[in-house]
Amino acid sequence: MSNSLSATADPELVSSVPEERTEAAWPAVFALSMGVFALVSAEFLPASVLTSIAADLSISVGAAGQTVTVTSLVGVAAAIFTPILTSRFDRRLVLWTLLSLLALSSLVTAMANGFAMLLAARFLLGIALGGFWSMAPALTLRLVPAQSIPRALALISAGVSAAFIGGGPLGAYLDALIGWRMVFGLSAGLAGVALLALLTTMPPLPSQTTPRLGTLGELLLRPSIRLMLISVLVIISGQFTGFTYIRPFLEQAPQLGVTAITFVLLGYGVGNVIGNFAGGAVVGRGVKLAIVSFALTIGVLALVMLQFGASPIVAGIAVALWGFAFGFAPVGFQTWMVRVAADHAESASGLVTAAFLVAIASGAVLGGLLVNHVGGLGPIGYMAVATLAGALLVLVAGKEPPSP
Repeated sequence: MSNSLSATADPELVSSVPEERTEAAWPAVFALSMGVFALVSAEFLPASVLTSIAADLSISVGAAGQTVTVTSLVGVAAAIFTPILTSRFDRRLVLWTLLSLLALSSLVTAMANGFAMLLAARFLLGIALGGFWSMAPALTLRLVPAQSIPRALALISAGVSAAFIGGGPLGAYLDALIGWRMVFGLSAGLAGVALLALLTTMPPLPSQTTPRLGTLGELLLRPSIRLMLISVLVIISGQFTGFTYIRPFLEQAPQLGVTAITFVLLGYGVGNVIGNFAGGAVVGRGVKLAIVSFALTIGVLALVMLQFGASPIVAGIAVALWGFAFGFAPVGFQTWMVRVAADHAESASGLVTAAFLVAIASGAVLGGLLVNHVGGLGPIGYMAVATLAGALLVLVAGKEPPSP
């Protein structure tokens, strides 16, 4: 593995590449995927219960959407500084602590009696989300042999895909059945299950490197990393401007009820799961191909939704295909990161996670403004512009990262 990295990384940094494992610790990888599932489900639950939260707490839909913004902004700092501040600790201890914060966050959310308490709970979630995501892909490199890394990253990404079912259609359905507060109570229980899985499967993972702020500067000097971060900011801001406010769109354009919205979001989630594995196959043919194709597809689907979204059938099919296309994103960007920065995987993963969260936060802020002043079509319009621009950026400026 180290020989393949010498052509893609600075010579003085290659020595910091983690030592390769000879046997795969698949139970631990699966536990990491469960942790990702629990975190991302909690992160995007507001998208499926947004109007219920707003009505219960007597706030606007746009304001309720800012719970996603707070989580993302805090997550940015956590993604960057968690590897640095915890560098002396066994990585599994850090993961256990972060999932405990997730459980606490969901419990506080379920008991929120006002907007301030809700934001405080989502603040805790931001710490857990940013910290966990900054470390999970990097630690995956230490849990499996080099030849199993693509499969392991796809399994981690499957946690994201499954979360679009747990945090989307299931969240909307349970909201109508038992209320949004009980939904977040169940989220706390899910965090407990994921924590138990990590407690019983994760081997000791002492820190092998000492990340520092200067490492981030070294990584940012690499053109491939700068382009990756910019493309994340552009494409993902468009994606989550649309996704955070998908329920207002479905209520306004095709005028769907709660049951129909649940099935549409289920289509998104199922499409995303399938897209995750399809994305893994496409990434094997080319990382650039995977990223350009999914961004371009989402942009075109957004235009279709704007023009023909009043039809429930068109809206439902477009949302399902949207979920499929976005399934390419996590494995695509993670593979890009691994190929260009395996020598400082935790720091690089922190940068990518931070870029994702900045994009999600900016998307939620802009989407809130658009939905409050333009309506449900506004966020979808921005999604079309941003994803098409991102696809063009990667197509023109991107270079295929060398295979490991």
